[in-house]
Amino acid sequence: MDISHPARQQTLAREVRFQGIGLHTGVAVSLTVIPAPANTGILFKRSDLDGFEIKANATNVARVSYATMLMRKGVLISTTEHLLSALAALRVDNAIVEMDNLEVPILDGSALPFAHEIARAGLRRQRARRIYLQVLKPVEVVDGAKRIAIHPSPLFRVTYGIDFAQPHIGRELLDVTPLNGIYTKDIAPARTFTTLEQVESLRKAGLIRGGSLENAVVVSPEGVMNPEGLRFRDEFCRHKILDLIGDLALLGHPIVGHVVAHCAGHAMHYALVSRLLAERESWRLTDSSQLEPQTSAA
Repeated sequence: MDISHPARQQTLAREVRFQGIGLHTGVAVSLTVIPAPANTGILFKRSDLDGFEIKANATNVARVSYATMLMRKGVLISTTEHLLSALAALRVDNAIVEMDNLEVPILDGSALPFAHEIARAGLRRQRARRIYLQVLKPVEVVDGAKRIAIHPSPLFRVTYGIDFAQPHIGRELLDVTPLNGIYTKDIAPARTFTTLEQVESLRKAGLIRGGSLENAVVVSPEGVMNPEGLRFRDEFCRHKILDLIGDLALLGHPIVGHVVAHCAGHAMHYALVSRLLAERESWRLTDSSQLEPQTSAA
């Protein structure tokens, strides 16, 4: 499988549409991903608010607790991580995301519906050069037992570990280069998850109003409550990687580096984004001509 670094920016060949409800708000939402000119990046538009625009970048991050929320001038876009993950992993540099409500639909709790429709639409290469964020020196964030770092690497790679007290989640570790077919097959299908004990506290906090066993994995003391079970033995860890890819997309450029995370989550992901942007000497922006070509057998 070719995992080389594309030289040119890309957008969708045609628009794709989604309908569903928000995981946390429970509100109905229609979302359309539209091809965009070069150097647009990923731009959200609230069609219910006269096309108000919010760019998907670190400057506009509002909260990163149970989901990644963007805000500009008091206008919100919530739960962006699954869509941003699919767009980033499938190498969509430029797109306009039109929504008629504040939360990206949760669909089945994974990024697979987004990835499938993006792949079906196809990509259109653009004339502008693709600019990469290449990590030159390690950057690390530590918060007690939680830690996340990024190291120089010839390609984007993720090593992610989780360690939950809940025995039916427990410890998992995965190392992956999540691009193209690898992402769609091994990462995108992994669903968001929670424990039965957390459900009540989340609902009391006004969250997961649209949550159900149709869009999340729920784990009780007896085990996984979803009738169909898990999609992967280590689905929990895979979903953390899915979220990480979406959160790192807020850097605004595809990353060339190796992320190593342990017991992290949205807050730690964003902390790494912030630390990386602050430590300007630890990275450079470059095009593919300055990056070593990488290939891997299919």
